[in-house]
Amino acid sequence: MVKKESRKRRLDVRSTPGKPRVAPKMRKKKAPITIPMDGKSLIIVESPAKAKTINKYVGRDYIVEASVGHIKNLPKSRIGIDVEGGFIPEYETIEGKHDVIARLRNQAQKAQAVYIATDPDREGEAIAWHISKEIEDKNDKIYRVLFQEITERGIAEAMQNPTKVDDRLVKSQQARRLMDRFVGYKISPFVWKTVFYGLSAGRVQSVAVRLICEREEEINSFIPEEYWSIVAEFQTQGSEPFLAKLFKVDGAEPKIGDSTTAEGYVNDIKKQKYSIADVQTKPVRRNPPAPFITSTLQQESARRLRYHTKRTMMLAQKLYEGVELGEEGRIGLITYMRTDSTRLSEGAVQEVREYIYLNYGKEYLPHAPRLFKKGKGSQDAHEAIRPTSTKYYPKAVKKYLDKEMFQLYELIWNRFVACQMSPAVFDQTTVDVRGGDYLFRATDSLPKFRGFLQVYDDVMEETEKQTDEDPVSKLPSTLKQGQKADLTNVFPNQHFTKPAARFSESSLVKELEAQGIGRPSTYALIVDTILTRKYVEQVDRRLYPTELGKTVNRILVQNFPHLFNVWFTARMEEELDTIAEGKQAYQKVMEDFYHPFMKDVEGVDKNSAAIKKSLQEKTDEVCDQCGKPMIIKWGRNGRFMACTGYPSCKNTKPLPGEQEQNSHVANMKCELCGGDMLVKGGKYGAFMGCSTYPQCKNTKPLSIGVECPKCKDGYVIERKTKRKRVFYGCSRYPDCDFASWNKPVSQKCDTCGNAYMVIKYTQTRGEYLSCPTCKAEVAREEGVERTD
Repeated sequence: MVKKESRKRRLDVRSTPGKPRVAPKMRKKKAPITIPMDGKSLIIVESPAKAKTINKYVGRDYIVEASVGHIKNLPKSRIGIDVEGGFIPEYETIEGKHDVIARLRNQAQKAQAVYIATDPDREGEAIAWHISKEIEDKNDKIYRVLFQEITERGIAEAMQNPTKVDDRLVKSQQARRLMDRFVGYKISPFVWKTVFYGLSAGRVQSVAVRLICEREEEINSFIPEEYWSIVAEFQTQGSEPFLAKLFKVDGAEPKIGDSTTAEGYVNDIKKQKYSIADVQTKPVRRNPPAPFITSTLQQESARRLRYHTKRTMMLAQKLYEGVELGEEGRIGLITYMRTDSTRLSEGAVQEVREYIYLNYGKEYLPHAPRLFKKGKGSQDAHEAIRPTSTKYYPKAVKKYLDKEMFQLYELIWNRFVACQMSPAVFDQTTVDVRGGDYLFRATDSLPKFRGFLQVYDDVMEETEKQTDEDPVSKLPSTLKQGQKADLTNVFPNQHFTKPAARFSESSLVKELEAQGIGRPSTYALIVDTILTRKYVEQVDRRLYPTELGKTVNRILVQNFPHLFNVWFTARMEEELDTIAEGKQAYQKVMEDFYHPFMKDVEGVDKNSAAIKKSLQEKTDEVCDQCGKPMIIKWGRNGRFMACTGYPSCKNTKPLPGEQEQNSHVANMKCELCGGDMLVKGGKYGAFMGCSTYPQCKNTKPLSIGVECPKCKDGYVIERKTKRKRVFYGCSRYPDCDFASWNKPVSQKCDTCGNAYMVIKYTQTRGEYLSCPTCKAEVAREEGVERTD
């Protein structure tokens, strides 16, 4: 009887109208987490936001403090590694962290015990180790706790299972740090000597640049091959016309390489009599994707939401550390976001299965929980990325999140729910039409049961869409084997083979993961670094190597072929994993890396002057000041022409071709001297400068070609917030405060007459134009020519 009454009460609660039905927790609310002690204990985390969330749950028996990230690092002015002593790093306290350490030491001395709860990964383990070393003389009761989620349940589980700092993880992180240090300190100066001062090389970032450069070379050297396909239109009695593609000729796949061959086939096809040779319909099942790991979250966030990898991880960090949810206070909404495992806890699976049953019905729930195959090289240290509770469904938390955080949370939620749902089922029909030696085939797929697609539908990235695909049509349901089919039209279609597409941020992360380069904690940093260093630029969401990136890559690959290649970098990642797993000693891994590395460096360093000279290009130009030949050299702002008489003659000029491309007249006069304003390239991007420089040093930000719609005197320029988010504002700011998050275009709104429209994007529609006044929308290709 008790069970029946409980069941009835639960059903009453679940049937609340207008909300997803979530099985409530029938147990009483837990008291704050406590471990009986004589005094208060100290919990140390990295982030103040994380500390604030944890403090809500642990009660008065604990003090929660934040280290605000790392407290120790290698010195800035020297390499800081004792090689002879066994690769011992010479850590120093980071500037500004002395007061933090003093506070932690003071609190540790008064605490009953210390629980270090830095992030549950190698970087967090290293921070925990540094903290423990600083406070161990004040308190020897130091424990390590791992918060997989910042919730009452997650904190309770961690606090009830404390461990010690894992020295193997610390050594693995330390080995990575030292390898990166050696490469940075030994290779970067070589690049300075050969190209120009201030450049950098990185153990992993340089391999990522190499992948992008090699893809560009592959594209540039690709020779398209012509081929043709033939599509015919058929119609049976009483049915609508349908299209079918030429599939076989005399039992073999047709090879049509030119228009003459295609025309011959078309003429012969028209002579034949056709009938329906076969109709096959079968169910096709599509299983849901696995829950998110770090790499797939970054990829899907880029594809569906257009977020950069760095932005995705920043938003995910906030969702993990905790968000204010009104009266409930701060709640961690997702599990730890740096993971390579698709594993889910039994409790989370049970909770989401009940959610699916209540809100979608039993047909959407598989008989057994779904298990996903462990990925190659997965450490399986953490769960997949998932919501911490089905209680916090997207609509319930939407009003507490900003737009970007909500979109990412909704994406994580939908993927998690979908991964435990039934497969989608389609009825796939294949129809063969035969006439003489020719066999045409058409396929059509109709949804029979949407399954997981009810929650997590397909979205194709713009760059994945093919522009030259053959036309297709729906198949009539009345087609039967043996029916006569009349040929009503034939369409020969010309195609050309295409090279592999350039990498996007998402596809680069996918490639890095597939090749075993980097780890979940490093993907976003790799992408951000190569963009920041100007080795790669992003155009229409595709990654292109810059001339600088190509030059540096060529130098590194030619002179360090064993270091900057995919195989070696992936093998080093595996070596670092063996330290973490206790299979290899730290000292051995470092020696295996260091000695061959230094041998390469010493051999190449002797040739740096010759390599630098080899980068110089002769020209037909002569110096207009001293008459000596001019050569092309590299400088901080790119390539330029310089006199060979340097240093006695310091004459320089921009390259003629690049001057036309990057320094063209901007149809504007300098208001100071009357000279032409030119578009120039600088360290921080393009800008407008006076053509009479250095006599006149007037500069202006670069316009996007739109007059300010508010003051009519200025022009719209691209600007950035303190957090590097792009927006568009008036060049006369602060006199004019016009601003827009969306890029304006000079297109009058046909609905209300507003002088401009803005470019917007959604994952289903792609880019379109919207009027900021009346909200009217038009397709972008119909409204304005693309300029970005």
